[in-house]
Amino acid sequence: MIDVALLKEICELPGAPGFEKKIRDFILEKAKGLVDEIAVDNLGNVIAIKKGQRNPEGKKVMVAAHMDEIGFIVTHIDDNGFLRFHTLGGFDPKTLTAQRVIIHGKDKDIMGVMGTKPIHVMTPEEKNKLPKISDYFIDLGMDKEEVEKWIEVGDPITRERELVEMGNCVNCKSIDNRIAVFILLETLRVLEAPAYDVYATFTVQEEVGIRGAQVSAHHIDPDFGIALDTTIAFDLPGAAAHEKITELGKGTAIKIMDASAICDYRMVAFLKKTATKNKIPFQTEILTAGGTDTAGVQRMGRKGAIAGAISIPTRHLHQVIEMANKEDVQSSIQLLKASLEEMDSFDWSH
Repeated sequence: MIDVALLKEICELPGAPGFEKKIRDFILEKAKGLVDEIAVDNLGNVIAIKKGQRNPEGKKVMVAAHMDEIGFIVTHIDDNGFLRFHTLGGFDPKTLTAQRVIIHGKDKDIMGVMGTKPIHVMTPEEKNKLPKISDYFIDLGMDKEEVEKWIEVGDPITRERELVEMGNCVNCKSIDNRIAVFILLETLRVLEAPAYDVYATFTVQEEVGIRGAQVSAHHIDPDFGIALDTTIAFDLPGAAAHEKITELGKGTAIKIMDASAICDYRMVAFLKKTATKNKIPFQTEILTAGGTDTAGVQRMGRKGAIAGAISIPTRHLHQVIEMANKEDVQSSIQLLKASLEEMDSFDWSH
């Protein structure tokens, strides 16, 4: 149903915040034949433009999908060759245990493992404490002299995990937000007659404060905005009905609000109407913590944008085992395509 091989390539490429070059180069290669114009701004955002077919007023729709993934940066190499690091994005410290990482060094990538104090030598008090990020170090299996041949302070680090299929789901690191990169590329591939000019924007540094979306929205100054990002699917054992946010397999999600943006009620109504008309399964999303590029797209243009978001339900967010349902992904592509093609059919007045 979806091109899993393409999604696998997208998810497995590295791209920590501020170090998105490899995933950006891939997007540029894949998108260049699908749009009328494509460019990279000073911050590193990719802006791919597909001209509207019914657009005498020159209206612009910005669709934002961030291409960065949570990662780390090298801050210190100790006398024994172990690395200390700082996080780039939000981590639950316990998810670092027993993980492999990739340090993207001067001339090549080096594999490392997250290490911490062995349980066999912990005190009873230490065993009962929740881990902290500062408890971890990275072991490369090399002494300091060898490490410094390849790695220096400031090198980015990403997590190592390949994409697998599980039932009707895909599972990988960086589903957040490479699934949205995939959705935007696939939408550009099938988008035939957008009403207004589409600015497909693959943004940088979302995981450290929606920085790319702010810059690109300021530059584009869109009339309309749709962010694409993952959202929590807490459809797990022990979750109460009101805690689930979304569920896998119930369709794409139409955002109503998150902690950084209240979506424009007109955009919410339009996305619901479009999904219903086109028989696209959907659910609504209210996320009381966390934010996405929606906020940057909505606020940072000179006149503001009528903005909302299409969210992809995802389990186990910000871990290396993020999981999304393939049918929900397909529904997201269908809703984005239909929305861009039917945007001129809606009454956008207040």
